[in-house]
Amino acid sequence: MELTVKDKSANLDIKIEPFRSSIRTTKPHKHYKYFEVIFLSEGKGYHTIDNDTYEIKPPVLFFMRKEQMHHWEITTPPKGYVIIMKKSFLEHSIDKQLENFISEISNHVCVEVEDEKNLTQIFELLVEESKNPSKYQQSIIEGLLKALFAKTLINTKPIQSKLSNLPPLYAAFKELLENNDNIKNSVNYYAEILHTTPQNLNAICRNAIGLSASKLIAEYIIKEAKRFLLYTNLPVSEIAYELGFKDNSHFIKYFKRNTEQTPAYFRSQKD
Repeated sequence: MELTVKDKSANLDIKIEPFRSSIRTTKPHKHYKYFEVIFLSEGKGYHTIDNDTYEIKPPVLFFMRKEQMHHWEITTPPKGYVIIMKKSFLEHSIDKQLENFISEISNHVCVEVEDEKNLTQIFELLVEESKNPSKYQQSIIEGLLKALFAKTLINTKPIQSKLSNLPPLYAAFKELLENNDNIKNSVNYYAEILHTTPQNLNAICRNAIGLSASKLIAEYIIKEAKRFLLYTNLPVSEIAYELGFKDNSHFIKYFKRNTEQTPAYFRSQKD
């Protein structure tokens, strides 16, 4: 099956607009070279991102990174806002703290919103400012984005994906991977925490999703590596260290084995 790739940015560095109420059910697709923020204040249904399905319980925020596959199954009229941000927007930024906020918030996929009123006001201001080009527009939008991300991070309550009908051991393993800032490239490590054997953990994962535990770990490590490569300016050697690789060459081989690209080549394609 050929994967659909959509580019909704219309050659703009950033696009901010209301969420289209006509969106209901979409086919699985991925977006082209941008970071996306989706705020829903109304609507029910499900949002599937990669292999995870989230129930839509407004008010809620979704954060989607480049190359993530997703689709909607919305059953009632949705209402909210969408921000589509290319890497080029950050390259023109005069405030590098915004990049740090995005790097931090991209660790999350689905977040419960506590301060709906103020977040709605920020989104309304962002839509208004995006329509008023001026020499101050970039600075104003950057300031509003910083306020949006900072308020979100203050009261972050990540929502876990629905794991119904999946083995409890697999669900526990996946939760460890999703909530661990330092993912270990070791099935033995997680098997010990879960009080099982590496062989059993691999078997459980294969039965649940058709992938071994080691392959699932690799997916999370590669996702984190891509996040570093896309949203930070860290050298590849430093990213390797952050991800627990003992040397740069091992990380490059690992990344290439799992993506068929070198880290440097992957980073070069972000523009």
